[in-house]
Amino acid sequence: MSALYNAIFRNNYTMLGAVFAGAFAFNMGYDTLMNKIWDHINRGRQWKDIRHKYATSEDDE
Repeated sequence: MSALYNAIFRNNYTMLGAVFAGAFAFNMGYDTLMNKIWDHINRGRQWKDIRHKYATSEDDE
């Protein structure tokens, strides 16, 4: 515990950097997880899943 204090919490700037880095990492992980859950629940109903039925390619025109 003493090593953690000396490495991160002793200096205010390093603690602030650790908090921001942790919040950024948590935000990225949470967003990725929620997008995967959303895509799983709504599979087959999103534009990315049905685009091939409606979109035409440049060669068809």
